[in-house]
Amino acid sequence: MLLSVTSRLSKPSIYKTTPVVFRSMATAKKSAKKDTNDDNVEINLPEHSFEGYMLDTPSLTFQTNKAALLQMYKDMIIIRRMEMACDALYKAKKIRGFCHLSTGQEAIAVGVENAITKKDSVITSYRCHGFTFMRGGSVKAVLAELMGRRAGVSYGKGGSMHLYADSFYGGNGIVGAQVPLGNGLAFAHQYKNEDACSFTLYGDGAANQGQVFESFNMAKLWNLPVVFCCENNKYGMGTSASRSSAMTDYYKRGQYIPGLKVNGMDVLSVYQASRFAKDWCLSGKGPLVLEYETYRYGGHSMSDPGTTYRTRDEIQQMRSKHDPIAGLKMKLEELNIATEDEIKSYDKAARKYVDEQVEAADAAAPPEAKLSILFEDVYVKGTETPTLRGRVNEDTWDFQKNDFAATN
Repeated sequence: MLLSVTSRLSKPSIYKTTPVVFRSMATAKKSAKKDTNDDNVEINLPEHSFEGYMLDTPSLTFQTNKAALLQMYKDMIIIRRMEMACDALYKAKKIRGFCHLSTGQEAIAVGVENAITKKDSVITSYRCHGFTFMRGGSVKAVLAELMGRRAGVSYGKGGSMHLYADSFYGGNGIVGAQVPLGNGLAFAHQYKNEDACSFTLYGDGAANQGQVFESFNMAKLWNLPVVFCCENNKYGMGTSASRSSAMTDYYKRGQYIPGLKVNGMDVLSVYQASRFAKDWCLSGKGPLVLEYETYRYGGHSMSDPGTTYRTRDEIQQMRSKHDPIAGLKMKLEELNIATEDEIKSYDKAARKYVDEQVEAADAAAPPEAKLSILFEDVYVKGTETPTLRGRVNEDTWDFQKNDFAATN
């Protein structure tokens, strides 16, 4: 089964370069035919890539192609650069409010997206910039949203925690609250007889929430096509998983739901596990719990330096030995598929593209100074009530007139 390249909006110029292929922390065997851009490659993942609970783990061997693999690399470096831009813009006070970066966790958003289609639903927590990009939001639209501009994916009204795209339902600010919503998305797919499933992501910090276990129960009762994905980055705000959870094997938390632990720092392991999970759900086996073991390099949010509850040596060790982008780059060079200069050109192009997107987002206009903006997207078009009362009776909004109704 070949990996498909997922299309995105507003692709930068680096997407037009010649595709290459790599092997991730593993061995790879090229096909015997002439070396072309359409060559397939056999990926053999390491033994430690998966740990299963109440199931047989996915195959460690699968076929993919050069173009898809290079696309993964380019997507990850775009997301990394975008998060670096967010950091700089926040420190320049052009982004205000909450801002949670996913630097170090890029393999999850990229691996999941390449394993699913646009028919599938994705919902996650507030650390959602990369997922928004992978689901179709441009870098400009993401950054414009963070800066409160009209060109943002939520028209500048949502900010960092409330980003949306086609079949991407956020971006949710309340810890764990997106999990039952993910059940609802799965129920919709089931009810409509759609060949799709819901990927519902949450962090290790949310894994102890009661609503997560309630969602497990309902999903199993109704045999919903939902994949519960725990992004275990080892820390919930400033608390390590071992201090907050009596059992840190989050993939076993479903009890009566099978689970799978995945090396979340390897994009190919994430891809293979996510594809396995989707096939599991669509074959009628019901829900599945995935645990992506990953790591965030920065703090919980921009107000957290991230060094008071862990050592700098720990962070540096993860960066130097387990970085998903660096590992992929190393394999590209080891297999003589891309030279160091070629990879540098990809990185340079990504930096240039994101810089251009920052300028475009910064130049975008802020929302108009009119009250009607407050009432946009409150109802699905055509289902609006005649009027919507505000804080007091006199503040009554008339949807048909797009203005405040006259009061007696």
